[in-house]
Amino acid sequence: MIRGRERFLAKLYAFTDFIMIQSAFLLAWMFKFKIFHDGITGHLPFEDYLFWSLVYGVIAVIIGYLVDLYAPKRKGKFATELAKVFQVHTLSMFILLSVLFTLKTIDISRTFLLLYFIWNLIFISTYRYVVKQSLRELRKRGYNKQFVLIIGAGSIGRKYYENLENHPEFGLEVIGFLDDFRTNHPSKFSHYKPILGRTSDLEHILSNQLIDEVIIALPLYAYPKYRQIIASCEKSGVRTSIIPDFYDILPATPHFEIFGDLPIINVRDVPLDELRNRVLKRSFDIIFSLVAIILTSPIMLIIAIGIKLTSPGPIIFKQERVGLNRRTFYMYKFRTMKHLPQSVSDTQWTVKNDPRRTKFGAFLRKTSLDELPQFFNVLKGDMSVVGPRPERPYFVEKFKDEIPKYMIKHLVRPGITGWAQVCGLRGDTSIKDRIEYDIFYIENWSLLFDIKIILKTFSNGLVNKNAY
Repeated sequence: MIRGRERFLAKLYAFTDFIMIQSAFLLAWMFKFKIFHDGITGHLPFEDYLFWSLVYGVIAVIIGYLVDLYAPKRKGKFATELAKVFQVHTLSMFILLSVLFTLKTIDISRTFLLLYFIWNLIFISTYRYVVKQSLRELRKRGYNKQFVLIIGAGSIGRKYYENLENHPEFGLEVIGFLDDFRTNHPSKFSHYKPILGRTSDLEHILSNQLIDEVIIALPLYAYPKYRQIIASCEKSGVRTSIIPDFYDILPATPHFEIFGDLPIINVRDVPLDELRNRVLKRSFDIIFSLVAIILTSPIMLIIAIGIKLTSPGPIIFKQERVGLNRRTFYMYKFRTMKHLPQSVSDTQWTVKNDPRRTKFGAFLRKTSLDELPQFFNVLKGDMSVVGPRPERPYFVEKFKDEIPKYMIKHLVRPGITGWAQVCGLRGDTSIKDRIEYDIFYIENWSLLFDIKIILKTFSNGLVNKNAY
């Protein structure tokens, strides 16, 4: 049985990672200097490459510990583990390159380093996936179980019990409940594990039964009992977790932080609240938008000439939109309609066969080419390449009262494209559905997610059938 051996498992994972790193080294060496180069060994001997691979392995394991890659992950998602693996090896490679540069060791093959990095990701991700799936299968069959006691047989405790029953791969088995106001479950829940006693019986039960974790699922009015329950669990060396009574009003991923010596629950985890993430996203936006402007400048010139020749009025249409932190800005687009007063364009939707459109403008809207000037908004910092689409102040005031959580979209910069748009919610589609997708993006942001959305934008095609 593996129960109670998390430290041993962490060391085993770290040792296996180290072995996989050296296996990746051998494969990268073979590909670079044996298969691709017919036996030519390069500028440095094999022993030097092996030395730096050992150094890299130590660096990667240390960083793995720092980012909790080796922490217990029974309930964790593999996608989270995979993201940490990528983070560890990207950072480790940067550190190795910095060391090599500092020591002026410049004869190491860059092709080898690229192959080494790729094989590391493949080897470690593959073996961890196999191990995770194997452990889940064993837990489904009853092996490697951990035993849980739930304090509170009300709606919160029953909800937790149902979740565990629906996920046997976690290998968590409830042995029973403790409750001060019930001795039996209601008849519709009679098949649940029994109520073993009152909260005052906790120490006796912990002393006489094997329990790995206690779940506190009590209502808020029972808060005075928490201190004694936690003290009893810690006295017995049993892990304790608390399900807050207000869990149903929290989003899927609340964020816990420390202010001074006070723990605070931030009701919505926004990755872009972290400085390093904001810097990373902003850097990507600037580079991407500069490249996009350079590459599309001939197209924009042709569009500008086309607009000037087909209808009177300005080439660029500026419209007030609501952006980051509810601040307004002027969003740029190529003009696609007849020149109208600002008050009209700010308060009216575009409809099918809209008489205000020009013929050339209809083409621009259909192909999304009218959005190209927004890359200048990105350079200014008003927008991002990827994010929720911005709306006009008139409609923001209207929607914030009609659609729950509508204003959450303003926690990040608006984007030229977004998760909702690449999932088909463009143009004349449900605003409520769009907000759900926008919130998912905000709570699950990563640079890889941004790149995925950009790729889907191109793969889906820029033609928008819902654009009027």
